[in-house]
Amino acid sequence: MKLLLATNNIGKQKEIRALLENLDITLLSPLEMGLNLKVVEDGETYQANATIKARAFAQASGIWVLADDSGLEVDALDGAPGLRSARYAPNPHPTDADRRKFLLHNLKLHKRPWQAQFRCVVALAHPSGEIHHAEGICPGEIIPKERGTQGFGYDPIFLIPQKKLTMAELSMPEKNQLSHRALAISAIRPLLIKKILATRQF
Repeated sequence: MKLLLATNNIGKQKEIRALLENLDITLLSPLEMGLNLKVVEDGETYQANATIKARAFAQASGIWVLADDSGLEVDALDGAPGLRSARYAPNPHPTDADRRKFLLHNLKLHKRPWQAQFRCVVALAHPSGEIHHAEGICPGEIIPKERGTQGFGYDPIFLIPQKKLTMAELSMPEKNQLSHRALAISAIRPLLIKKILATRQF
């Protein structure tokens, strides 16, 4: 079975490949399939955006696709940046560092602890239109000073209280036990296994 990962984010690809490495699936990136889709994620929920992405890539590739949409939700900011997590900065083409800096700037007037959570919804889609979803949530808090060099995005300022480590200080095996993306993919994993078995029947 071939499965296209509908993301060009290298960090996401590494995480997902590690989560699915022991399944009998050939994991492909858009680059490996020669796809350069520009998908407008204009949904009003994570599930809507994951669905838009998954269906677009499934139609373009002709194979099963796994897409996700995720975001950071900070209580003190009424759930922001949320759906805008990847675009959360005053400049039009922000880097991860720009987004972290802007978030901390907006939190300065709020009392700590800055409670937050990462949320992820994954969509598994087939060119026929069949689609399935799963969600994962990882609670934590934002800290004012970056720690760690692993991961990407907001990971260096997202503290996991029970570990006393930021997401960026965790090893890949540790992160893939408790991250929002890991929990979402773990939830949809049984369905992936069922699809693999179904593929072998033909």
